Amino acid sequence: MAFVIYGAGAIGGVLGARLHSAGFDVRLIARGAHLSAIRSGGLRVQSPDGTTTVPVPAYGSPAEAGVEPGDVVVLTMKSQDTPAALEQLRAAAEPSTPVVCVQNGVANERLALRLFSHVYGVCVMFPAAHVEPGVVQARSTPVPGILDLGRYPGGVDETGRSVAGAFAKAGFVSEPREDIMRWKYRKLVMNLGNAVTALCGTGDGDAARVTALLRDEGESVLAAAGIDVVDDQTDQARRGDLLRMPAFEGQAPGGGSSVQSLLRGTGSIEADYLNGEIVLLARLHGVPAPANELVRQLAVVAARERVAPGSVPAGELLARLAA
Repeated sequence: MAFVIYGAGAIGGVLGARLHSAGFDVRLIARGAHLSAIRSGGLRVQSPDGTTTVPVPAYGSPAEAGVEPGDVVVLTMKSQDTPAALEQLRAAAEPSTPVVCVQNGVANERLALRLFSHVYGVCVMFPAAHVEPGVVQARSTPVPGILDLGRYPGGVDETGRSVAGAFAKAGFVSEPREDIMRWKYRKLVMNLGNAVTALCGTGDGDAARVTALLRDEGESVLAAAGIDVVDDQTDQARRGDLLRMPAFEGQAPGGGSSVQSLLRGTGSIEADYLNGEIVLLARLHGVPAPANELVRQLAVVAARERVAPGSVPAGELLARLAA
């Protein structure tokens, strides 16, 4: 089994490096300065255990990387980049190519299933960061992440079991699950606070109150939509204390992927596919979702205008939501 890791940033870079070091055939797809740095000096992976440089091959597109029979394509870009990535992939890969969505949100799998017949969802618990061109960080040790997966929209097959086994060989905790989307919807609720952390930081109780409003609203919308979600207690038990993140020298700022989007000034953010998923479901089922809509809009503007993380007082958000 060979892996084409499509989107070799924080998650894709660390995952690809771990799979390569575990003996798997891995090809990364990256872009820009990051691609150039990997090609010239390998991929540097920093962690609490030290820094390693992994000589993993890197390419600029699926066509350049090549997608052969027996390859598994792993999508690790942010959701807003998935539609364009899939268009490139369909030109280079057969429709039966297994596509594994190691991504937050719940929209990527449906997008992939329009074009590819074998699609797998992964519930991602994987603290990582893209630090600079050619450098990524794995923040948890000894387990770098939890990557449970299942076939979309449901079930487990031999390919899913093999991918889970490969992830486990690379050091991750990974189990095949027939109901993977129930787990991904629970992760979606958790991710509703990502935009708040990016906009407001984590320094006061007001930010926590805004996040609680978003999550409560999200739970209500999912219930109105009739979507079955793994309960919080079951999710907490699954994670337990598997992810341990000791401080280390050179550690990048925390805060998750939305904070990193603002820090790196990418011009885009994943809020349309996190908070925006709740807004979409609310509109489809005739229920309100004002908190998620407000935060979604503000996060998108902040990314577009390249606002620094933590620039919006959380108290202002609470006041606007109470108005």
